Amino acid sequence: MYLKFDKKDDKLIVLLTGELDHHSAEEVRAKIDDRLDRDKIKKLVMNFSGVTFMDSSGIGVVIGRYKKLLGKNGEICVVEVKDRVKKVFELSGMFKIIKSYNTLEEAL
Repeated sequence: MYLKFDKKDDKLIVLLTGELDHHSAEEVRAKIDDRLDRDKIKKLVMNFSGVTFMDSSGIGVVIGRYKKLLGKNGEICVVEVKDRVKKVFELSGMFKIIKSYNTLEEAL
């Protein structure tokens, strides 16, 4: 899994590329948390346009960031979730608590 970070105003944008599964979840969590804490970010945009596969570990990463930001009165959203990964979001019920946008521009 490859992560690319970008900061726009008070928002951290993370472009994820590859498979978000039990092999990569811990590293992804650690890298995102490091940036959230270091830059005191309260708004996180996770761009899933490059994610080809996600399992329950990926759900844990997203929900974990949601809880972390909720505790700071922040927010999280996901953008450009592909159909295969969108199914995981839908089946897990994550779209009930996490906003999803079609484009990065909409999210910002």
